[in-house]
Amino acid sequence: MNKFLPGLYLVSTPIGNLDDITLRGLEVLKSSDIILCEDTRRSIKLLNHYKIKKKLISYHKFNEQKELQNIIEYLKEGKILSLISDAGTPTLSDPGLLLVKSCVDNEIKVTPIPGPSSVTASVSVSGFDDKYLFYGFLPKTENELIKILTKLKDIDFSLVFFIPAIKVNFYLKFFKEYFLGRDIFIARELTKIHESFYRDKVSEIKLFKNALKGELTIVLSKIYINDNIKNDDEIIFEAKKYLKKYSLKDVVELISKKEKISKNKIYEICLKIKNEKNIH
Repeated sequence: MNKFLPGLYLVSTPIGNLDDITLRGLEVLKSSDIILCEDTRRSIKLLNHYKIKKKLISYHKFNEQKELQNIIEYLKEGKILSLISDAGTPTLSDPGLLLVKSCVDNEIKVTPIPGPSSVTASVSVSGFDDKYLFYGFLPKTENELIKILTKLKDIDFSLVFFIPAIKVNFYLKFFKEYFLGRDIFIARELTKIHESFYRDKVSEIKLFKNALKGELTIVLSKIYINDNIKNDDEIIFEAKKYLKKYSLKDVVELISKKEKISKNKIYEICLKIKNEKNIH
């Protein structure tokens, strides 16, 4: 007797090492009537490795609308369907969200089967604060990327992105413009033989000379602040100069971002300058 109830199961699959799949994940796949695959050519490697032979249906971002109703009908018939992506958890930067929403609308049971995640794996070894925002894949075009980075740059949490390795230098150039004052952690080939990590400050990381392959998981630290002002006189001079042209708020923002000094510290300096009436 099948111990799993009819419905849709979102099964997390390995992000590199086939041994990372969970025992429960294997049980669900073996009990499924149909397995929905982002790419059957990639999924078959995992399924063959564990001798799982089931009906496979290709389900990806290019056909999910077309296949949606047929899949809902299978589920209404009382079948067990599993959804797997090429790697990691379905619906997170992968196909499946439309299907889950449709299941909810049709009161069809949806069950998560947790497992490997490049997001949590990367955050866990980054050494950064565990309060993080996961964005997923960043836009490919410059204009769209600028819009997103402008919204994210002042969020004081660790930030997690996916980017194609071949475009790493393209994104690093923008990180250097929008994310100064943060550390960066790059995870490549997670859980695979050639797994490698890169750690640096965003301001100091060098562009890669040789092209990288695959997908990268990027973790940026929360904004770090340096309250130890080494050159008080220079900061005061700079603040006086800017206060002649800009508002106090703009000066605080400008110097804080440029010198990587806390806004509170700059605000105190500017107030002291104003109180001393060094400018009018």
